[in-house]
Order: sequence, then structure tokens, then C-alpha cells
Amino acid sequence: MVDIATRVYNHKWKIDPIVRSLIDTDFYKLLMCQSVFRNKPQTDVVFSLINRSNHVPLAQLIDEGELREQLDHIRSLSLSRGESTWLRGNTFYGKRQMFRPDFMEWFENLRLPPYHLERKGDQYELTFEGKWHEVMLWEIPALAVLMELRSRAVLNSMRRFELQVLYARAMTRVWEKIDQLRGIDGLGIADFGTRRRHSFLWQDWCVQAMIEGLGPAFTGTSNCLIAMRREVEAIGTNAHELPMVYSALAETDEALAQAPYDVLSDWHEEHDGNLRIILPDTYGTKGFLDNAPDWLAGWTGIRVDSGDPAAGAEIAINWWKSRGEDPMKKRVIFSDGLDVDKIRELHAQFANRTNVSFGWGTLLTNDFRGLVPDDALAPFSLVCKAVSANGRPTVKLSDNPEKAMGPPDQIERYKRVFGVGAQEAIEVIV
Repeated sequence: MVDIATRVYNHKWKIDPIVRSLIDTDFYKLLMCQSVFRNKPQTDVVFSLINRSNHVPLAQLIDEGELREQLDHIRSLSLSRGESTWLRGNTFYGKRQMFRPDFMEWFENLRLPPYHLERKGDQYELTFEGKWHEVMLWEIPALAVLMELRSRAVLNSMRRFELQVLYARAMTRVWEKIDQLRGIDGLGIADFGTRRRHSFLWQDWCVQAMIEGLGPAFTGTSNCLIAMRREVEAIGTNAHELPMVYSALAETDEALAQAPYDVLSDWHEEHDGNLRIILPDTYGTKGFLDNAPDWLAGWTGIRVDSGDPAAGAEIAINWWKSRGEDPMKKRVIFSDGLDVDKIRELHAQFANRTNVSFGWGTLLTNDFRGLVPDDALAPFSLVCKAVSANGRPTVKLSDNPEKAMGPPDQIERYKRVFGVGAQEAIEVIV
């Protein structure tokens, strides 16, 4: 077991690069990357860093030279032989050779494309441009770097015993949460905390704690590198990125309305079973499901990622019933802003009505709230999103207007096309 506090105190950052591997990323990024590589290889995109918590002055906290050093290190990475062997030969979701030979050949020779970094006041403007299947792999490493450099900036002035006590308290908090989850009958929960983790070493510790504390109830981690090293399942399906880019490529309002279903049609051709999970909230869950083709009702489940989670689950259950499907044979995955109390509440509410599981993110891998003065390690909302595709802006509406993104005129157009009415604003914590 790594002594994280001593490692931090010694400041040996050269042996602790923030991103250690191209597979130090979420599993769904690799699944989506293969889909894009196959279906949209000529699409040009721009990804951009967006700090939703602008009260956190990243450019004041993080030295630009250190940020560039970490980003340049990521550009030097390539797949190791062992990583390639794991991806080519391992069984994922019950399927061998999940990744096609042509995709793996490309991935084994990949170096991430250049980045553009510029300071704008108290924030950094960080963008990535190029072919979609190359640029998209910057998202998770970029977020991990910014999150951990912010953590390091706060920890830098702390002394040895302060650090020992800090991590002891944080470890106790995680273990107490795990202890509260231990008694939930039929619990299924995975780590989804890569993108806004406190640090790589901390995420790895949290996964080990989940393995020991929850046993079979811990279903795996979204982080491919940790999954490989700890010999647990790599977990993940698809994300908002796919419908956002497909929609931006649409030439007409009619094509725009169809684009989110085109995404899942392409996915349907490649994957089955537990990888057929619908993420319906990009342009409003209810409208998406009301207009969905019948074949989508046969998919395995739905992920609820914005808005009121209980309301989202009710919509999913009622939709399955309306399409002649048995909700008890379906899965609802909750993955937005979860912590122990909400997990317990949702499990109690829905476990007897459908198959419930949870993707636990930031409040597993970055809950240092109240542990340092001024709450300087509190998690904050940082995203890295596709903001344009082939020169056209992308849009996300979500089931929470606080998560909407895109030019205002395009947001209004998308609301009209997808029939999105009034929405309840919910505070975005992480």
C-alpha cells in the first residue's frame, strides 16, 4: 500500500506524473473512440476546457510551466506492450476481442495531437483541435491534470504531519462511506471518478478500499489502467459526446432530430448485452424516449446523468412499460453527483422496481470537503467538451439547464427541435 502522504511530502513529481498511460482514462472513451474511428473518421472537432466553478482561479493556483510539462508528458505517451495485450486479449462485458485489430493497430501508434494553452485572466484556455478520434482522447487526461495540479498547489505548503493527518481523515471518510453501503442488499456500484479525482494515487487507493470493503458489490472501475492493475472489471458504455457531435453535423432540423438515434444505431451494430445502455438526457430525457424507435426499448438499460434522478428513473420505468417491456428485466444506472445518502435513497426507492446500479464519481475519489482551511480542496465542476464539429457549434441541453452548453441561439433552436420546455434548475456541485 502506497504511503500517499509521504509521497506527497517528498514532492518527487518526476516519479509521479499525473497521467501515467494512455489507458489512464475512462473505458467508455476507448469504446467511443473505436466507434468514431469506424463511423466518423474524417470529422474535425475542437475540444475546450470549461470551468463551471469560476470562483476557483485555476491560473492563479497552477503554474503555467508545470501545466505545460504535464501536458507535454502526456503527448510523449504510447501504449506499452502489456497494455496492448490487455486490450487485445482481455474479456470485457463477456466479449473477447472487444477492440478490432485495425483500431488497435492505429491506437498502438498513436501520440496525442498538439494542444493550445493560453492564460485568460484567472483561468486557462485549453483547447485541442484535429480528427475526432484523436482529439477525444485528450478529455480525461486534461481534466485529471488540472484537478491534480490544483490539489498539489494546495498541498505544497503543508508539512509532513499535516499531510499524514489530512490523508488519515480522508481515508477514514471513504471507509465510513463504504461501511454505510456495506449493508445494502443487492447493491451494485462502480468507481466513475477518474475525471475529477484528487490524484491518481488517491483514486487507486479508493478502488482498493472498495474491493476490500464491498466485495462482489463493487462491480469495477471506469479507469482502464487501474482495472488492469487491480484485476477488476473496466466499466463504461457511451457519453454525451457522441450525440453532441452527430447533431452538430446534421444539415437540417429533421436530420438534427434524428441524430441522437443515429448514434445508437451505429452503437447497436457494434455492441450487445450490457453495453446497450441508453444515455437519453443530452437533449431532454422525456422527449428522447417519447420519440425513440421501438428497437431501442429492447436495449438493456438507461443511465440517469442529470436532473432529478428519481424523476429520471420514473420516466424510464414508465417508458419501458409503455413499450411492453418488463422494467425488472432492465437496468437503471445512476451516475450524477452521487454520495452515500443519495445512493441509499435511490436504491431503497427503485431496487424492487428495476435493476439498479451506481457509478460513483467525484464524491468517492475527491471528497476532501472541510479538511483544509478555506475548503481549498473542495471538489469543483470542471469539464472538457467538444465545442464544435466540422466548424459547427455543438450543443448540450441536459435535464438540468445549469449543465446546458452552446451558443444561445443554437440552444434555443435545439430546444425547439427536441421539444424541450421548462426545466428545473439543480445546483451543479461536481
